[in-house]
Amino acid sequence: MTITRRALGAAALAAPGLLTGRSAAAQAAFPNRAVRIVVPYTPGGVSDITARLIADPLAAAWGQPVPVENRAGADGVIGTEVVARSPADGYTLGLVSVGHPVNAAFYRLPFDTMRDFTFVTQTTATPLVLCAPRAFAPNTAAELVDHAKRNPGVTFAGTGGVVRLAPVLFAQRTGITLEYVPYRGSTQAHPDLIANRVNIMFDTVPAALPHIQSGALKALATTGARRSAQLPDVPTIGETLPGFEASTWGMVIAPANLPPAVLAKLNTDIRAALRNPTVVDRHKTLGAEIVSNSPDEMRSFVQAEMEKWGAAARAAGIQPQ
Repeated sequence: MTITRRALGAAALAAPGLLTGRSAAAQAAFPNRAVRIVVPYTPGGVSDITARLIADPLAAAWGQPVPVENRAGADGVIGTEVVARSPADGYTLGLVSVGHPVNAAFYRLPFDTMRDFTFVTQTTATPLVLCAPRAFAPNTAAELVDHAKRNPGVTFAGTGGVVRLAPVLFAQRTGITLEYVPYRGSTQAHPDLIANRVNIMFDTVPAALPHIQSGALKALATTGARRSAQLPDVPTIGETLPGFEASTWGMVIAPANLPPAVLAKLNTDIRAALRNPTVVDRHKTLGAEIVSNSPDEMRSFVQAEMEKWGAAARAAGIQPQ
């Protein structure tokens, strides 16, 4: 059979369209197999709970399994590296916390916090609570500042990450000096805090709330942009120190260079899953607010968080190890 030059030319012109059509069809079919969510922390935390809660509505929407895989270790670095090194096809996601930008201030990381990831959407925001023993004199954040200026040596319990850096940022913004007392976790810090062996702690609301409700600790302030739904009578620090905010939060990430169509679908479908009433109600019990945004908004937010916490760490003399 003879193939004419005209036929060859027509075929050459048609081929790009065919390839584009096949590529578009492949992306339109996403996902056509399981999509895993890597949680770089131990089971039971807010990030893990969020991942498992959104997995069900996503699996129903996609008709595909959405397994959650805990890959804990090194303050989230191990599991986050798994995401960074995975194919950029949308089938491996990560659900990370504020530790993602904060870790850059503490560690020499095996990945670039910004360059090696696609930011899909924020999931939650959870304020911290500035709490103290009942025997500690100050009852508000303003009283704490006045007390610290008149009584040097006020101590704070820190467990790493934003819980370690929030009081540093508070001290910088108010011109006071606070002394750091390290703990491995909130559970280890609370007995000393309750006994007034350490004066204050910026802890997560879910961790501190039982002690506040029992009367063992008192809440001086919360650190979110708005008052906590679980502590509505407690003012935010921002009410007396405008612009101060220090929350823990979650977000969905993927490897860098995710195809735009896949990213758009993930953003749309995950934000829909976050609006599921079961997801919203469960997070309310955790003191977490559902938050979602666009990939560009998420990237800008992470960059701002890196700058804020990096500056706080440097001021505290913390160098990446």
